[in-house]
Parts: sequence; C-alpha cells; structure tokens
Amino acid sequence: MLAPRELLTELYQAAVVRALPALNTAQYLPAPPDASNARTVVIGAGKAGGAMAHAVEQLWPQNAPMSGIVITRYDHEPPRPVGMSNRIEVVHAAHPVPDAAGLRAAQRILDSVQGLSTDDLVLCLISGGGSSLLTLPCDGLTFVDKQRINQALLRSGANIGEMNCVRTHLSAIKGGRLAAACYPARVVTLVISDVPGDDPAVIASGPTVPDPSSCADALAIIERYGIDIPNTIRAALESGELETPKPNDPRFAGHVVRTIATPRLSLLAAADKARALGVTPYILGDDLEGESREVAKVHASIARNCAVNGQPFKKPCVILSGGETTVTIKDKTGRGGRAGEFCLSLAQSLQGAANIYALAADTDGIDGIETNAGAFVTPDTLSRASTLGINTQNHADHNNSYGFFETIGDLFITGPTHTNVNDFRAILIL
Repeated sequence: MLAPRELLTELYQAAVVRALPALNTAQYLPAPPDASNARTVVIGAGKAGGAMAHAVEQLWPQNAPMSGIVITRYDHEPPRPVGMSNRIEVVHAAHPVPDAAGLRAAQRILDSVQGLSTDDLVLCLISGGGSSLLTLPCDGLTFVDKQRINQALLRSGANIGEMNCVRTHLSAIKGGRLAAACYPARVVTLVISDVPGDDPAVIASGPTVPDPSSCADALAIIERYGIDIPNTIRAALESGELETPKPNDPRFAGHVVRTIATPRLSLLAAADKARALGVTPYILGDDLEGESREVAKVHASIARNCAVNGQPFKKPCVILSGGETTVTIKDKTGRGGRAGEFCLSLAQSLQGAANIYALAADTDGIDGIETNAGAFVTPDTLSRASTLGINTQNHADHNNSYGFFETIGDLFITGPTHTNVNDFRAILIL
C-alpha cells in the first residue's frame, strides 16, 4: 500500500481528473445550427471557464462559424494547446470579490447576445465561481456596493444557495436574465456543478435558467445575516421590482441544460481509485453543508469509531465526502479557507488518534483566496505543532488555518486545477 499522504493525494487527483472539461465535454455538445447564416455564440463564466472554452474550441467543427467570450478567475486558464484556433476569447477577473475586469466582461457578454434570431445557437459554459465573475449590478446598485455586499455574504456563514439567492436578485445578468437576453435564440448550457444537489439555478446563480426564488427570499436572507443594503435596493426588493424570470417564462422554451461533471461523479472516481489501491471506500455524501469546524467534528467521531470499534466501517478504509461547508469569520486577519478550517478542527477533535490520516482540499486548487488547495492531518499534527510552540487553539479562534498548516509544513498545494466540483475530503483509517 502507498504511504498515507501519497494515497490521499492519488484519490484527490482521481476526483479532479473526472471533472476536467477536456475529458467530459464531447458527448454533451450540440450540433452546429443548420441554417447557413446562423450564428453560434459561446458565453460563460466560472473557475473552469478557460478549460471549458478550450474543450469547445478543439471539439467544434472548424468549418462551423463560432465566436464568443468566457470569463475565468485570474491564473485559472490552462495553457492554450498549440495550433488551437482562437474563436472564443477567455478573459480573466477576480474571485471571490468581483472587480472591474469582471464588470466589463459581463457587460460584453450581455452585449454579445443582442439581436439574435431563432436560427442562432448560444452555448453557455457555466462552472463554480461564475457568480462572482459574472457581475453586473442591477439598476440603482453601485459596483462598490455590490462588492461590499458580496464580501459581507462571504463572511456571514451563509451557504451557497443563500448567497446566490441574494446575488441573483441584485444582478442584471443572473437568475435567468442572461437567457432572457438571448431570446429568441436556442440556448444550450453546459454545467460543471459545485453545489450540493447540482441545481443549475444555484450554480453561478443560474444566469441561463429560470429562478424559482423570490425577492422576499432574498430579503429574508439579508435580514437573517444582517447584510447592509442601500434603502433604494431594499425598497426595490420589497416591491418586487427586482424579481427574476420564472420557470413558466416562454423565453426559456427549448432551452437545454447538460451537467457534464458533478461532485458525486468525482467522489465515485476517487472511490474506484481507492479500491485499486487496496482500500475500501465509503462515501458519506457529496452534498454536506454546515460550519466547517462542526462538520469536521462529526467526521472525527466516525473515524475514531471505525479505528477503535470497527463501526460503522471496518478498517482499512477511507471515508470520502464532498459538498460545500462554510466558515463564519471571527477574525479578518486570519488566513485560510473551508478546507483548512475543516482540517484544523479535525486535528483538534482526533487528538492524535493513531492510524488516522486525512486530506481536505478544494477541487479547484484554491482554498478560499490562498495558494493552497487544502491541508493534511496526521496522527502527529498536534504534537509537531506543540514542539514548534504553536498555540493550536489560538489559530482556530482566529480562523488562521493557513498559518497553522504552513508552519508545520502540511499545506496541500496543487495550483489551479482548471475545474471545480467543490470540497473533497478523504479520511484514511489504517
């Protein structure tokens, strides 16, 4: 059997590879339009946007007209293959807090789908992170206010569905509004899911699908988390002025959504790899939510029980899970994301339990806004930290998981993976 860290790394890599656009796009592409004067316009946004655009470029017939623009996060576009055409422009913008580059690109995307006909095809490439990248404030909301509200949501502990409900109603392009702008062209949306449940209305705030949520829902979330919004925007939400297109809207007739990669498929790929490496896998779920540190405590309890009592799973085994946990930030000076927060809490909960190893990492290769994907936990995590004079609880209290794992040399660094199916967690019990 491989050494624990090497084995856990292999499982992560198997999960990521299963979600790569280059390997998953061909079977979901529509045929080019039949009409000789028809246009194919490619648009999209997300952390996998660059890789999705490259896949479409290489697969689309060279004699079929195509143009477009897709937004991805800075440094998340893979190298362009030698000899590949440049029909789809890939632009870079900030994530998770929008910047002016994203604002300009979103307006260009909206402009690119004006004046289309029933003969035309719009191919929309959507992946996680698209909500921040595809930013275009609603009437009456300044871009500065949009940035501030987004930051407040990120720090609030709200889950992804709640955050995207608010983002959708404060946008001029999300929540089906982009699809409405494409009318009467046919729209085919290819999606890489990064949300629990794989709901396309939640992924990147659903720019090309109808939105079932309401202004009242958005207001309730704003109140629940104490998010400060301008009075004019509050009034617009209360009146329903900022309502989104709904499922019965005729502008969505004939539209198609095809999901090309999901968290569950990636966990199944990791499970297959585990079996090949001689370890029995068990998947807790691909849609786990909640505070990262609390989710870690539950995982630790299950792992300890496996190690000591052989329940609910017999060792050697690996427990896999995915989803999107949250972090309620108590100290803005701390560094780290969901995966690091999970790992620090897991280490504290395990208290050096023998023969239990773990890796938690984001499948996009970036934990929050840091340079690492996640971190490792080993039986000697806490003892090594103590030897170095690290106050583990102090790091936990200040949301400083990055600083903790950086000091003991247990950061997991991959660089951008060019896909995104959200959290990956693997706990190995030997």
